[in-house]
Amino acid sequence: MSGHEGQGGPVSGHEGQGGPVSGHEGQGGPVSGHEGQGGPVSGRNGRMRAHDGGPQPGPAAGGRATSAPIVGRAEEPTIFELSSPGRRAWSLRATGVPDWPAEELVPAEHLRPEPVEVAELSERDLVGHMTRLTHRQYSVDLGAYPLGSCTMKYNPKLCDEASALPGFTRVHPAAPEAVAQGWLGLLGELEGALCAITGMHAATLQPPAGASGELTGLLLMRAWHTERGNPRSKVVIPDSAHGTNPASVTLGGYETVTVPSDERGCVDLAALREVLDEEVAGIMLTNPNTLGLFEEDIVEIAAAVHEVGGLLYYDGANLNAILGVTRPGDMGFDIVHMNLHKTFAVPHGGGGPGAGPVAVSERLAPYLPGPRSVRDDSGAWRWETPARSIGRVHGWHGNALALVRAYAYIVACGGDGLRRVAEAAVLNANWIRHRLRGHYDVPYDRPCMHECVVAAQTLKRDRGVRALDVAKRLLDEGFHSPTVYFPLIVPEALMIEPTETESPETLAALAEAFIRIAEEAGEADAEAPRGTPVRRVDEARAARRLIPTFDARPPA
Repeated sequence: MSGHEGQGGPVSGHEGQGGPVSGHEGQGGPVSGHEGQGGPVSGRNGRMRAHDGGPQPGPAAGGRATSAPIVGRAEEPTIFELSSPGRRAWSLRATGVPDWPAEELVPAEHLRPEPVEVAELSERDLVGHMTRLTHRQYSVDLGAYPLGSCTMKYNPKLCDEASALPGFTRVHPAAPEAVAQGWLGLLGELEGALCAITGMHAATLQPPAGASGELTGLLLMRAWHTERGNPRSKVVIPDSAHGTNPASVTLGGYETVTVPSDERGCVDLAALREVLDEEVAGIMLTNPNTLGLFEEDIVEIAAAVHEVGGLLYYDGANLNAILGVTRPGDMGFDIVHMNLHKTFAVPHGGGGPGAGPVAVSERLAPYLPGPRSVRDDSGAWRWETPARSIGRVHGWHGNALALVRAYAYIVACGGDGLRRVAEAAVLNANWIRHRLRGHYDVPYDRPCMHECVVAAQTLKRDRGVRALDVAKRLLDEGFHSPTVYFPLIVPEALMIEPTETESPETLAALAEAFIRIAEEAGEADAEAPRGTPVRRVDEARAARRLIPTFDARPPA
């Protein structure tokens, strides 16, 4: 990582040799935002150019383009446009392998009237297409990914290696307990570690993502209240809550009641007390909240909700900020969901799948999904379903290899290491907040936790540059954009979460990029990004006029 001249590293903000992403002059890498040698896509003066380099492809069989001259084009064809009838990415030598028609293998009522139309490519063209697509992407392995409230930290390769061990990958989830003791032991120990980290009594590892964990938590809340004679009808959320919270409340069969934030950016305690009654099943809170601020009144909030018989649900999206420092259970929470794909270095999204375990206090443990891995008196591990379980929330036992990654991360860090994770994440976010002060608005300018929220209100008023323009321009600087327009209570919000894995040099280059954008802000930013393989798209139109299919047939 290089903030100025030099050899550079994964991300280079100015001149230098550059790395995978280079913001200005330099040798560049797979994507270069400005001058340089460039890689498969170079924004300016590179050997291969995204907009005007390389010969145009010629026709292939059926009128489709060949793949050979595609590198260097501004637009990568779809896999169907590269398809040519009769091509295959595999072949079987004539070694006696039988060729059975589908009609002999599948009952007629289950057969399609016509074969599914699939792309037909050689292995070489298929690999070339997919590799070119990867060069057009950004990832945590390329550089800083300050996407607020998403904790896009670097994922240690040690965790990937652990999850690839044959002892894990070659076991079927339906294997008998006796031959899967290693797996059951890992799941049991991971549950114990997560409960120790959160201050909870027991947990389920089944939910395969954060949103699934949210719904599981709400179903546990409903089961608890139903057994007491009244499932209740309302769940309270703050106005700074994640968008998944009200969606999960609706899926759980509840009505959402929103409470405002006070001038400090925290839950307005007086407003909360006004909406609490015996129809409130609970409250969903993120602590620290999505402004990156710790809810200082959490003890009073917990007492108020418990006083009316409600439960406290902890959204673990921001758990990274408090690891080893404090625990949701100590704050009074009854249900805690965790995003292992955030806090515990399991890859996000396209690198997924995720995992969203849910931990609970002792009184809610009988309702957990089952089966869970527990140890019997002999020391052996076995499956056990809680007495009043709400049932499965996953077909098997969760996204198991994601759980292995998280277990490896926790063991590698240890308790002291997890605390250092939180401390570094908080330190990095506060450094960014201080550095950007005076260049951007800081609506809640006090010590934050793992992320800070700045705003482009002044830039919009004085120069016509919006938060979206800043985010798009940052792509030209060689960094992924932050979260924009969230939380909703901050106009022109830019939510920045640097995480603990970025070095001081990376943070300096990121801050300099933000400052440079503010200083140079003008009408031209409405056209950013200029050096990426895909220029600015009409996101509103894409959302409103979705075209989810591709018709490979040529027009009549």
